Amino acid sequence: MTLTHSETTIPQKTTEARPVDVAEWVNEMAALTSPDRVVWCEGSTSEADELISTMLASGTLTQLNPELRPKSYLARSAPSDVARVESRTFICSLDPDDAGPTNNWQDPSEMRTTLRGLAKDSMRGRTLYVVPFAMGPLGSPLSKLGVQITDSPYVALSLQMMVRVSGDVLSMIRSGASWVKCFHSVGAPLNDGDVDVAWPCNETKYISHFPENLEIWSYGSAYGGNALLPKKAFALRIASVIARKEGWLAEHMLLVKVTSPEGKSYTLAAAFPSACGKTNFAMMRPSLPGWRVETLGDDIAWLRPGRDGKLRAINPEAGFFGVAPGTSQATNPSAMEMLWGNTIFTNTALTSEGDVWWEGMTKEAPEGLTTWQGEPHDKTSGQPAAHPNARFAVGLSQCPTLADEWDDPEGVVVDAIIFGGRRSTTVPLVSEALNWNHGVFLGATIASERTAAAEGTLGEVRRDPFAMLPFLGYNMGDYFAHWLEMGDTLRVTGRPPRIFQVNWFRRDANGEFIWPGFGDNSRVIEWIVDRLEGRVAARPTAIGWTPQTINLEGLQLGEDALQALLEIDPAAIARDLDDAEEFLGTLGSRLPAEIGRQLNQTRERLCR
Repeated sequence: MTLTHSETTIPQKTTEARPVDVAEWVNEMAALTSPDRVVWCEGSTSEADELISTMLASGTLTQLNPELRPKSYLARSAPSDVARVESRTFICSLDPDDAGPTNNWQDPSEMRTTLRGLAKDSMRGRTLYVVPFAMGPLGSPLSKLGVQITDSPYVALSLQMMVRVSGDVLSMIRSGASWVKCFHSVGAPLNDGDVDVAWPCNETKYISHFPENLEIWSYGSAYGGNALLPKKAFALRIASVIARKEGWLAEHMLLVKVTSPEGKSYTLAAAFPSACGKTNFAMMRPSLPGWRVETLGDDIAWLRPGRDGKLRAINPEAGFFGVAPGTSQATNPSAMEMLWGNTIFTNTALTSEGDVWWEGMTKEAPEGLTTWQGEPHDKTSGQPAAHPNARFAVGLSQCPTLADEWDDPEGVVVDAIIFGGRRSTTVPLVSEALNWNHGVFLGATIASERTAAAEGTLGEVRRDPFAMLPFLGYNMGDYFAHWLEMGDTLRVTGRPPRIFQVNWFRRDANGEFIWPGFGDNSRVIEWIVDRLEGRVAARPTAIGWTPQTINLEGLQLGEDALQALLEIDPAAIARDLDDAEEFLGTLGSRLPAEIGRQLNQTRERLCR
């Protein structure tokens, strides 16, 4: 017998600690959406167990073999709900110029009318979960609070793994702390007698942000950043608006603590587009003896001048939502160790033994696989068994490389900022910006070959400034200006971090990757640290300082290959600058003059 939502037994919480403004909003949304009942969550283990039981009964979750993967589950989404839908993601600012040309804009009044029409009775037959959460350590001056409403138990459970869900958040709001409203519905109401599906969603999808109101509405999707609103929607799009106003940065960046053989530690923040190796970098096991990399975060960083004037950072999340395909003992042993249990997998394949599998986990696919769509896998079909954007959700506490400082309410001092992307040509293995403003130009002109994490043609090169193109909540030109202003601030309060650019993905004439990557990326980190310490000279080029050499000891990589990795092809750079200028031109009058000046100076250096 299928357990319906009305039969679940999550206990109702008392109303004592519920802030009036939150309660009024929840009551308003409940009146609009008509759920069968309302459940206030506080992140307890009993809540998680009840959510899991509900989804096992409805078929949303399949329990994995507890002997192989204890307390872990597999979810299969609808085939139409497998990735971020950038084309349905909107910034609804009062002035369309405040959203800018890189965002989809709609009039906020018209969008609210549309969304309220869609939300009307959208939760009929379902449970409305109220999920209070903190982004960052509770009580940290760098943290923010929010409340998400959702009718998806999958989302409610995932939020427990991804952010700090706690009833204490409501007490903090009641004491006067500001908070962000996050509304989410899968858009699949149930009438009496309807049989629910395992993954309810709607073909009509909206992920809409209201920056003036600090509010998010999501409708129709239950997948990833479309529905886990504290992640990209809050932590980047809305937080970037807050950050600009308050004088800090909300960035699509990993954070790592690097310790040299001498025992000195450094914090690196690195921006990479999705599915370009952020999680692998964040959990790197260096191949160089004596080096250690510890994880602070793999996806999002909030950077703010601290009381000491130095740029400090926190990871506002409390979990990983990582791309599974390509993750293996060879590429990311720490992640594989982390996924031993207590994990939700989405759209992976299922083995005959009741465990998960995805392309890249092993060289050969095992026999007897069930695909992410629940069908027997035909190896001869050429179709992957797992979806290319299959994911895992797991708490940060399970990461074997987690740094002790990851939860420091004061944040960690940032020593260097790294920008990267997936480029098969043009961009060298590593270079250092000439100064902060030149580094901002490098970040503003980052381009990467598109991956499976977003809509579009795989391999297509697109500009992705600061890896923030899909995630910025306001005009990109104003964002560049804010970065430049942060440099001015940091030059007064403390020395700005040095800025570098990396590219692990250059290919040779046969289309093969030249650089081994993964743990050998520690060789690039060694060079970056040596530059921070002033231990190595560098070669001046048109695009910045590049290595005279890199530590290749123990690598089967010759000097010719190294030269290919570090090559600066003037013709290729010139073409890339032309493409960058075309993109920057779309920002019109909001593009800071300094970015144009940096472009012209790069061209001048190229002609010397």
